[in-house]
Amino acid sequence: MEPASLTGITWDHTRGYLPMVATAQRFGEQHPGVTIEWRKRSLKAFGDQPLEELAPHFDLLVIDHPFVGFAAKHSLLLPLDEFLPAQFLADQAAHSVGASFPSYEYGGHLWALPIDAATPVSAWRPDLLQLAGQTPPQTWDELLALARLGLVAVPAVKIDSLMHWYMLCIALGEEPFGNPERVAAPEVGAGALQLLRELLALCDPACLTRNPIRTYEALVAGAAAYCPFGYGYSNYARSGYAATELRFGGLVAYHGKRLRSTLGGTGLAISAACKHSAPALEYAQLVAATASQCGMYVYSGGQPGHRAAWEHHAVNALCADFFRDTLQTLDEAFLRPRYAGYDHFQDTAAELLHAYLTNGGNPQPVIEQIDAAYRASQQ
Repeated sequence: MEPASLTGITWDHTRGYLPMVATAQRFGEQHPGVTIEWRKRSLKAFGDQPLEELAPHFDLLVIDHPFVGFAAKHSLLLPLDEFLPAQFLADQAAHSVGASFPSYEYGGHLWALPIDAATPVSAWRPDLLQLAGQTPPQTWDELLALARLGLVAVPAVKIDSLMHWYMLCIALGEEPFGNPERVAAPEVGAGALQLLRELLALCDPACLTRNPIRTYEALVAGAAAYCPFGYGYSNYARSGYAATELRFGGLVAYHGKRLRSTLGGTGLAISAACKHSAPALEYAQLVAATASQCGMYVYSGGQPGHRAAWEHHAVNALCADFFRDTLQTLDEAFLRPRYAGYDHFQDTAAELLHAYLTNGGNPQPVIEQIDAAYRASQQ
């Protein structure tokens, strides 16, 4: 392989950065003359920064799946299905964690490999719950009762609140985005807003400023004992990562049915501007391969996207069965739209929803504004 220097951009967390550095180091050892330098951006920038600002400047990009529609429309990324072996892609599809693999398919092409899988799951401090004479709740009503005791923390920054709202719309009987005129029926959307605000009103107002990472740090610090739904981080279930280990599991039931949270995770994409596509494609296969996902990727702090890792005994032993105990929740997770205008809608809707959760008031105008933003985003 000819000498090449590649740059990549990922997000600033142990889970997002260290496995990319580790796999890049190993790839360089296997391919002398090829260097891969990974840079990082904040979690907020990961969700907010436009892909068109990054793709011209980096060869490799760790991305969120809602961006693929825009990327496809503007030819920002390589269509991986045209370059990677069919057998490799068939294995990736067959071992998808929930909808992780299809989340990167759009317009007849695959725009990224699902190297990381996540969805909101529950987390708790077993010692603090035991001290309070409590166990993890199994129903929405039990969750509210636990929150009244001051034991619950919910990650409720703008984007996470929107993802929770989708989840609660489903709980009230309607999967979002089934109608091009509205996200959900007005009574469903308003009801979901009220459910979320009722829960948050029983929690520390600081929840409105915390993302999942900050929420798990709050649990580690003893500020709360239970988080009902936050994007899972297996790092916090690993011995030695934080001062206290957390346990993770599924979601509570609402009126007899388990909640379905909103799929997250990340994918590894290659910029259309990449001048050394051959080593970039080979490196992408290394990162997403079964051996890496069950090995150096997860052992360097990553949260794999390959199902074999989620079912692997040694991988689960590393983190108190985090993967085994949350896999069903991943498999049931809701997949967001990925059309070209969705990312702009998501930003606008998250602002509107968060303002309501912060200030209260009549939910109906909020729903109308969210629906108007949804219609505008499709034009």
